[in-house]
Amino acid sequence: MAADPPAVAAAVAAVAAGNRSIAHVDMDAFYASVEIRDNPALKDKPVVVGGDPDKRGVVAAASYQARRYGVHSAMPSKTARRLCPDLIFVHPRHELYAEVSHQIRGLLERYTPQIEPLALDEAFMDITSCRRLWGSSSNIGRLIKEDISNQLGLTASVGIASNKFIAKLCSDLDKPDGLVVVDPEQAQSLLDPLPVRKIWGVGKSGERQLHNLGVSTFEQLRKRPVTFLETRFGTWGRHIWLLAQGIDERPVVTDTEARSISHETTFAQDEADREVLAAVLLGLAEQVGTRLRRHKRCAATIHIKLRYSDFATITRSQTLAKGTNITREIWQSARALLTKALADRSDPVRLLGVGVSGLDHGLYEQTDLFDGFRVKQHEIDSVADSINERFGSGLVHRGLRNK
Repeated sequence: MAADPPAVAAAVAAVAAGNRSIAHVDMDAFYASVEIRDNPALKDKPVVVGGDPDKRGVVAAASYQARRYGVHSAMPSKTARRLCPDLIFVHPRHELYAEVSHQIRGLLERYTPQIEPLALDEAFMDITSCRRLWGSSSNIGRLIKEDISNQLGLTASVGIASNKFIAKLCSDLDKPDGLVVVDPEQAQSLLDPLPVRKIWGVGKSGERQLHNLGVSTFEQLRKRPVTFLETRFGTWGRHIWLLAQGIDERPVVTDTEARSISHETTFAQDEADREVLAAVLLGLAEQVGTRLRRHKRCAATIHIKLRYSDFATITRSQTLAKGTNITREIWQSARALLTKALADRSDPVRLLGVGVSGLDHGLYEQTDLFDGFRVKQHEIDSVADSINERFGSGLVHRGLRNK
């Protein structure tokens, strides 16, 4: 059955009207690669950065050697150890990773200020204008990779296309140390044979449900009527249908332009363990807090996002009495929201996110001098941020006991 022609034509025309060139820079096994770089004895060994498998720890990152055993991020450490008995566990040094991320950001800013960080290890760049200075998109991608390799001793995979979705997909096609550039006229032929699991938000559960409908490739998905997919999956159905057409009109939004900041992760396997969910939530809250403080902004509202195995997606939010960029306050609000959401529905979770909105520059300097607890938390975050900037020594790290 053919897809809806008018809707496709309108969306394609909107994308084609510009001549954008968007790069997605994705560090290869970032945390693990930093540890291996700093300890060459770990080279070519299955390495995991994460918590102790005997204490309900969670995998934060896995080297490519570890991934061969099926080990992946957000997996319980105990499961990872069972899959690979020879696995080497390294305690996370989050402040070091933040410092290296800051160094990567500095390298990217040589090419354009239009950078949208997604996490410590990946970012979008709008390189449309800088092609006049640095040459072709391919050349810019090559230079970025060389800078990261030569100056930081790490590898990155870069995807370049006319929009965010295709650029991010391309950065994953030739990992590690890949560079994939696709022109707009080549995009659909690249997408069509790919499996639907390559679409953002389609995990194993989503892939299985689409397979049950006879849909296993981008081409098969884009040829289904959007109304059919919306009836079956709701707004998520339209979302994946548009992506199957290679349509994504979102601009690159810098931190200073953003009206909200969020980080989310999709689990390789639906996750029901509340300690695992809490540990992942803490990491997401730390990333959000770091970005707020970096840009001297505070947030009035904390959000969480959960997507379940049946694709039902819920969001919960809490508006605070005072704007904040304190990691602990973001974490406490997010965890309270998560606890309530899981009490309402305890099904396994396939996606978890933390976000903030109501951003305000003016609130940043307004510290209540009579609130000793908040002052202390500001000091803790300031020390951690200072370490990030200067040393990357990893001396400060929040644990789950900070509830």
